[in-house]
Amino acid sequence: MSSSTLENNLIKLRAPEPSDIDLLYSWENNMEIWKVSNTITPFSKHILKKYLETAHLDIWETKQLRLVIEAKTQSSLMHIPVGLVDLFDFDPFHLRAGVGILIANTKHRQKGYAKEAISLITLYAFKTLQLHQLYCNIATNNTISLQLFENAGFQEIGVKKEWQKYANSWIDEVMLQLLNPLDAITKS
Repeated sequence: MSSSTLENNLIKLRAPEPSDIDLLYSWENNMEIWKVSNTITPFSKHILKKYLETAHLDIWETKQLRLVIEAKTQSSLMHIPVGLVDLFDFDPFHLRAGVGILIANTKHRQKGYAKEAISLITLYAFKTLQLHQLYCNIATNNTISLQLFENAGFQEIGVKKEWQKYANSWIDEVMLQLLNPLDAITKS
């Protein structure tokens, strides 16, 4: 992965390191985040350690790619991990993948980190991996994420009615898609 593809003035995307295990453990076991990640069970450090041992494997083999989002500090000497961005459900035949993002701590939200991470992972997916499309699924009550992906060029392609259960009610889920603009150029 070219560092210039996965880095800009504000953030850097990098592979998870063994030293990230405590951070990943706290993020993956935050029950507030579970409702947007379709998780209902906690992760053990043992499972996360096994994941980190295979995190170096190629997306073509594992069908997923998880990168840590690091915010650059004013001095640029230190980077602070603020979240994760994932390519998941990778389909090498149809050249598509799902995208997920987490800015874990509320104090790091609304600073442009998610916007930049989506921009960098999209560029990486289309230029380096040569994917044809990316997609995401977002609950209709998650207006901030819907706006984030729509501002990144993702378009709504459908609504799954009463798709997610929240307490004693049901929430619709929007499916958004982004086609590789480079594909349109090559078709001309």
